[in-house]
Amino acid sequence: MILIDLKSLYGDLAKLPLLPTYIEHVLALAGEGREVVLTGAAPVWLYLSVAHALHGKAKRLIYRAPVTGDVVIFDHDPF
Repeated sequence: MILIDLKSLYGDLAKLPLLPTYIEHVLALAGEGREVVLTGAAPVWLYLSVAHALHGKAKRLIYRAPVTGDVVIFDHDPF
């Protein structure tokens, strides 16, 4: 399992023009065919963009937050 804290991608403020850089970094961390957990304080647009970029790359994507716990976004594990 790969845990990615989206807050670690940027400093005090996420910047939309840097979105391609954020996605590139996440894809490098996630690799191919793994279970990926996204967490951390980040804008909705960053979560949505990263989730979209990981579709077809990650076997399973999970959102983790203190309030919700783990929420499966997609699961393409045939087992």
